[in-house]
Amino acid sequence: MEETEPQELAAFRSEARAWLAANFPASLAGRDDEPAAPYGTATPSAEQELWRQRMAAKGWGAPTWPAALGGGGLSAGEARVLREEMARIGAHSPIGGMGISMFGPTLLEYGTEEQKRRYIPDIVAGKVWWCQGYSEPGAGSDLASLQTRAEDKGDHFLVNGQKIWTSGAQYADMIFCLVRTDPTRKQEGISFVVFSMRQPGVEVRPIKLIAGHSPFCETFFTNVEVPKENLIGRLNGGWTVAKRLLQYERSPGGGAGVLPPELGVVAKRYVGEDAEGRLADPDLRMRIAANAIEQQAVRLTNRRVALEAKGNAGPSAASSILKNANAKAAQDRAELLVEAMGAQGLGWEGADYAQDELEAVRAWLSGKAASIYSGSHEVQNNIISKRILGLPDATRAS
Repeated sequence: MEETEPQELAAFRSEARAWLAANFPASLAGRDDEPAAPYGTATPSAEQELWRQRMAAKGWGAPTWPAALGGGGLSAGEARVLREEMARIGAHSPIGGMGISMFGPTLLEYGTEEQKRRYIPDIVAGKVWWCQGYSEPGAGSDLASLQTRAEDKGDHFLVNGQKIWTSGAQYADMIFCLVRTDPTRKQEGISFVVFSMRQPGVEVRPIKLIAGHSPFCETFFTNVEVPKENLIGRLNGGWTVAKRLLQYERSPGGGAGVLPPELGVVAKRYVGEDAEGRLADPDLRMRIAANAIEQQAVRLTNRRVALEAKGNAGPSAASSILKNANAKAAQDRAELLVEAMGAQGLGWEGADYAQDELEAVRAWLSGKAASIYSGSHEVQNNIISKRILGLPDATRAS
């Protein structure tokens, strides 16, 4: 705690520290594995489930969301203090997923009061998992070309179509989905709806990736009934809601995740040290130091943007910068770690490799997708050039 910290924040820090000491299971310290990671696949231990229940009851899984809806009701300053106190003891938030990071914040802006009361409490409690129905086989970078149809049937929509790269669809309870409600218009013919993934007409086919697991899926909708009250925002106004959600998706997470072990320390186990106790390979040492500087710059920029947005302005176009910067720093770190491990960084299975070595290889491979999902690297550069730098749109005829 800084000496100049305001009195009210200092008091909250003491409160948060005491509550965490009494409620965070010490056996979970240093672990960044929320009970349902990844996407609801893991069975939580008794300690993980206890931690989820305690955080849900406190509302601190969504610290700044309204207390009346189950959130923590904290100020931005108090939420920052909470993150610092959790990081200090190696605690993570056991409540996450797309409900927390993407759909929930968007619903708080665009949903009706009845919709907020229906969906937000279960998101805060970590009881319901959400997935995203945006991309389609013919509508990826050009998302507005989507063709999944929602026909007006009076008191409900009838949804038919296909989505692709639906993260965690095989485990999700609910989906927030873009559908075409007016085939005569492009962006202006899209609506934003939510519905259950457990109802008739929803079919999910996992896609196995190079890293050996299947977080992404093909998702098919055949005559899926969606009640009219599940429309978020106005009819044919879904493009506005969708863009806002993408800003939240591209923003850095606000949780108190545990930082990975210092790369230089891990590298010394494999490469060794020189006479002065430094990493023995000077070139690798220089590149690891450069990555550490880059990671710190990204963290500080994340913090600055978060502070600038605390006036309820929400994520801005700067989220595109941070999306690319976060992905690049993480990918570089993963590559450096595999390089430092040498032959031990080439393992896929077998007793010759430690678990952390196998995980490093899979993380390196999985991280390649970060340049594509949430809007590709190139799409973000287009947003940066037009909305931040004010450069002319090269895709338009003069």
